[in-house]
Amino acid sequence: MRAVMHGFLLALQFLSRLPVPVECPWNIETSRWAVRCYPLVGLLLGGIVALVGLLLQAVLPTPLLALLLLSVWVALSGGLHLDGWMDVADAVGSNAPLEKRWAIMKDPHVGSFGILALVFLLLWKGALLLAVLDAGASLAWLPLVMALARLGAVALLILLPAARPEGLAWAWKQHLERGDLLLALVPLLLGFLLWPGWPWLLVALIPFLFGYGLWARRAFNGINGDIVGAAIEGGELWLLLCVWLWYSSAMG
Repeated sequence: MRAVMHGFLLALQFLSRLPVPVECPWNIETSRWAVRCYPLVGLLLGGIVALVGLLLQAVLPTPLLALLLLSVWVALSGGLHLDGWMDVADAVGSNAPLEKRWAIMKDPHVGSFGILALVFLLLWKGALLLAVLDAGASLAWLPLVMALARLGAVALLILLPAARPEGLAWAWKQHLERGDLLLALVPLLLGFLLWPGWPWLLVALIPFLFGYGLWARRAFNGINGDIVGAAIEGGELWLLLCVWLWYSSAMG
């Protein structure tokens, strides 16, 4: 039980800016439980964003509420996955050979492709948040979007090879097995209590992961931490689009 708690706290430390005043050991068991807890951390972060929305929904006009939700969303993760999104965009946008793309991805400076990718990602996320709110959607879907995107990261870590024997993704992968993906799915069973349509959203995530995985193998021969982080951002954007399509079609 202690390994489970330490794993959850490790995942919380890694995936968020929420304070964790406990020093957790890193070993085989705690690292495996940390990855299994990725979706649980997503549920927690999404719950915080949804709670902020519920408290201020009657006070703020919808555009300002959408902007506030996006701001809290980014602040909770500390921009960790956005950094990966920008690094991947700079590497891909360079059209350079593979070794050069790796060097660009490791460069701490952000290039023009990374900035453009960040701007358009945030614009699209904000626009989709506004569209979903305008469609009259319940904020209960927010935790599911954030949890499923992190479940996608778990799937990539387990099912795809590490591009290189170094870095965070390689370290996380060392002791993972396919059964860990099923354990990571368990917290999402709570989704039945929040939104009965969540299995449909899970199915909608599959083509995104399949396409992203094929692209990662072709472009980089596998994954690293930045590629997994970018997948979380892309997965959230894709799922926001799916939620909007769900509610807009239901209203129609």
